Amino acid sequence: MAIDERTKKLAKLVVKYSVFVKPHENVVISGSTEAEQFIVALYEEVLKADAHPILRITLPGLDPIYYKYAKDHHLKKFPEYFDYMVKNAQKYIGINTTTNTKELSNVDPAKISARSKITHPISDYIVNEKPKIHRVTVGYPAIAKAQEAGMSLSEYEDFVFNACVQDWKKIGREIDKVLAKFRKGKVVHLLGQNVDLKMKIHGAKAAADKGEENMPGGEVFMAPVRESLEGWIKFDYPAIRSGNEVEGIEITFEKGRAVEVKARKNEKFLRQMLATDENASFIGELGIGMNPKIKKFTKDLLFDEKIGGTIHLAFGMAYKENGGGNDSSLHWDIVKDMHKAQIILDGKVIQKNGKWV
Repeated sequence: MAIDERTKKLAKLVVKYSVFVKPHENVVISGSTEAEQFIVALYEEVLKADAHPILRITLPGLDPIYYKYAKDHHLKKFPEYFDYMVKNAQKYIGINTTTNTKELSNVDPAKISARSKITHPISDYIVNEKPKIHRVTVGYPAIAKAQEAGMSLSEYEDFVFNACVQDWKKIGREIDKVLAKFRKGKVVHLLGQNVDLKMKIHGAKAAADKGEENMPGGEVFMAPVRESLEGWIKFDYPAIRSGNEVEGIEITFEKGRAVEVKARKNEKFLRQMLATDENASFIGELGIGMNPKIKKFTKDLLFDEKIGGTIHLAFGMAYKENGGGNDSSLHWDIVKDMHKAQIILDGKVIQKNGKWV
């Protein structure tokens, strides 16, 4: 199989840099067949690192079939085999592709929510149990993603590889300057067009993704103090989950909880997701986008949350490395443009109209 050189470079970057694979480690490679070339390239790089690749491959179109025919006992069945695989691996590489971004849009959200509660212990282990396991989620070009982004496949390939294959040590130094500010901070105020929202943060445990947990990386993220959010926000960009596109989201917070929830499109779905469990309507993450090569909204959160001059709030789970404070089977990031607003940290403007002061 002839593999694109850019795919080889991305695979090498992920194995050597993102999850720094070591000899004799078990490395799960999880993806679908539309990423066949990338899976092969990753498999080769893991072997070259003297480690053991473990493949978890799925096929396009299985998820809608599952939710169409799954009965209650199917939804409640815990996947022991997958749990065993993860618990016996040291590294996890998840590939973010699809052949149809809308394939779950007609599925009952209650089924999706019910299943996520059952599988949550596995996803929670993958993202929250460092150093037992280190994971990375990787974007890879796919036709459906290109269509959503409004690009040709060739244009989308350029976009993805440029966003991922960068000098992460250089970018990391710039991100660390911003991270240092937040690690000393206590109160964040988002103020401007469509936002007036205050929150306390676990500043000392703020973290940065410099391509280690997501590829592409490029963000600073932290956990708000659970019951501290006060104010309101209207999100400029749609939030997309399981093929459902929710537009015109406007939320009012009191004592941390979303008490008023509005959306111009798919408000019912939004409300169902925020009712997933008792903590789903609280915010678990505040993130700030800082990838210099991502400037366009593509309807793919892995890229969109890294756009410079944006912030994102995640409903639900707070990462343990950020200090935790909110446990939920939901973790749903929603992006807001800050080019007509300010980020104020402890009373001082640190970003204005999308630019760092």
